Amino acid sequence: RRPELFPRHSIPGSLTVAYSPDKENLFLDLVTSFNASRPPNVLPIHPVMIDPSEMVKGAAKGKFDAITPDSLVWVTELEKEWQKEEPGASTLAGAIVKYALSPIVIAMLEETANQMGYPESLIDWQDLADQVDEDPTFKWSHPPVSSATGLLTTTAVFHAGSGKSEVLTPEDLESADGQGYLNDVEATVERYGSESEDRIITRLLAQRRNPLDAFVAQEQSVIRFNRRSEDKSLVAIYPPAGTFSMDHPLVLLDGPWVKLPQQRAFEEFAKFLTQDAQQQRVLRRGFRPSKEGVSLKAEESVFRPEFNVDPNAASTPLTVPSDGVLEEIRGLWRRTKKPANMYLVVDVSGSMAGQKLDGVKEALITFIDQVEGDRDQLRLVTFSDEVNEVESLHGPQDKEALKAKIRALNSGGSTELYKAVTFAIDRLEEAGGQDRINAIIAMTDGKTQGDIAVLDTKIRRANIPVLLFTVGYGKDADNNVLVRIARLGNGQAYEADPATIDRLYELLSSFF
Repeated sequence: RRPELFPRHSIPGSLTVAYSPDKENLFLDLVTSFNASRPPNVLPIHPVMIDPSEMVKGAAKGKFDAITPDSLVWVTELEKEWQKEEPGASTLAGAIVKYALSPIVIAMLEETANQMGYPESLIDWQDLADQVDEDPTFKWSHPPVSSATGLLTTTAVFHAGSGKSEVLTPEDLESADGQGYLNDVEATVERYGSESEDRIITRLLAQRRNPLDAFVAQEQSVIRFNRRSEDKSLVAIYPPAGTFSMDHPLVLLDGPWVKLPQQRAFEEFAKFLTQDAQQQRVLRRGFRPSKEGVSLKAEESVFRPEFNVDPNAASTPLTVPSDGVLEEIRGLWRRTKKPANMYLVVDVSGSMAGQKLDGVKEALITFIDQVEGDRDQLRLVTFSDEVNEVESLHGPQDKEALKAKIRALNSGGSTELYKAVTFAIDRLEEAGGQDRINAIIAMTDGKTQGDIAVLDTKIRRANIPVLLFTVGYGKDADNNVLVRIARLGNGQAYEADPATIDRLYELLSSFF
């Protein structure tokens, strides 16, 4: 066994547990209570917040003793990562305990839901698609299948189309009704985005511009929003054809770095989480307790009418299918999801000379190598004093020609960033991509001239919605400008560190 795979990663004398950001308040509350009451010979919990996709990679490298992602679905990904590190090794996931549940719902502003006939009329996935057809200004989103929420949402949509409420089998995925329904629904999605749930909620609370009328979220997020909001309410819509629950497991890692003291701490913490008192904490935070017999109607329960959630929702609880079926669902989504038009807008001005431009070239080539299929269209634009459209990528056969153009890029001139982004918006409008997700990725140090208000006006008046992302290069990058640009286009600003560059396509494609 290679010892370098397992560096010491946690505070000495602790059980390091990685947890998903969606339950930060709940998990820290539970950890604080456990650490304060644990027996003196039991190790304390050291919590580390991290997204599940990175959590399983870190776990396979020995960085954590236990993990608690948002869904048990991630255990399969954990084992895949573990086999990369230790081919042929036994499973890494050990004991598993579930302590909190949260159904996946359609979150919608109450006013919008009422206009669609709710609560007198139930709302399902097809109703969202029909609403888009009737009112093109209506916009909704769900996460991509790279997240557990997105994968289970896509599976629920297939259930609704196929008419089957029992667990899906490989044969069920051949259903023409299920595939057609999934295609019809996915064609109306405004955008994808694994970060969309928290970001949308933040925008709604902050009164920022928000283009979405409905989005997929955990039930607990609806409760959390309604507890904090003073002037608007979200409604949790439970699709009548069925939905899944995020089951928030606590998983012990059966790796050689997890010793007996860590194992005992896990056992004590697992027992602690399922005690009645802790299950009441779970309830107060807006999650459903995993332990039977803890009533959602208890006095301290937040499952009350004013929070627009239904403890007795008539939704059909769906069962997570096998790993093989889930992998097939991922493939179906990739074939049916709304395609994207992407513009890579690259700064080749004088301020990008040297390491910055070399880094951009490396990132572009890595990005292009990861583009799959030919449904998504990619175009490259460079800018300094002037803006130039360099090349288009319509399929795998174009990759080498495009990479050759990238390697030949040289730097010089001033930075007309706003002009370049405006150019890309104009081209996207000319392409008439109303049936596509339109995205611009600007790779720059942000040292530009001009007025950002002009770009803001351009985005507001565009006849198609455009997502804007920025990747900042250099320690002297103007991050304030880059963040403002990304916010204008409901996107995300990234820093060009090695970890981001390796995952750039993964990060961005989660939105489209």
